Amino acid sequence: QVQLVESGGGLVQVGGSLRLSCAASGSIFRFNDMGWYRQAPGKQRELVAVVTSGGSTNYADSVKGRFTISRDVAKNTVALQMNSLKPEDTAVYYCHAGRIAIGGGLYKYDYWGQGTQVTVSS
Repeated sequence: QVQLVESGGGLVQVGGSLRLSCAASGSIFRFNDMGWYRQAPGKQRELVAVVTSGGSTNYADSVKGRFTISRDVAKNTVALQMNSLKPEDTAVYYCHAGRIAIGGGLYKYDYWGQGTQVTVSS
């Protein structure tokens, strides 16, 4: 059974930095895409950043230039370096991995981490 385990969340002041890490265990498969989503209280879960197995990346407009996603395909790990954090970045961050793309950004298999809280204080 595949498990995604996140680490690195916490409390940081405005302008500070955090690094989130996610490691997949129990999987011998290579994921198509790995990425990070976040959900703030009262809001829908939104994509933050995604990286393909080929290394292509995509970011939400709100984090471009501040966040950097990286991935080790062989180790099935993904990280998110977050700099210049703002109060609006406060949310629970979820690691995601998709396997067997079926088009439209959808996958036959989706895997999610348990979430890690990021709080940015002003």
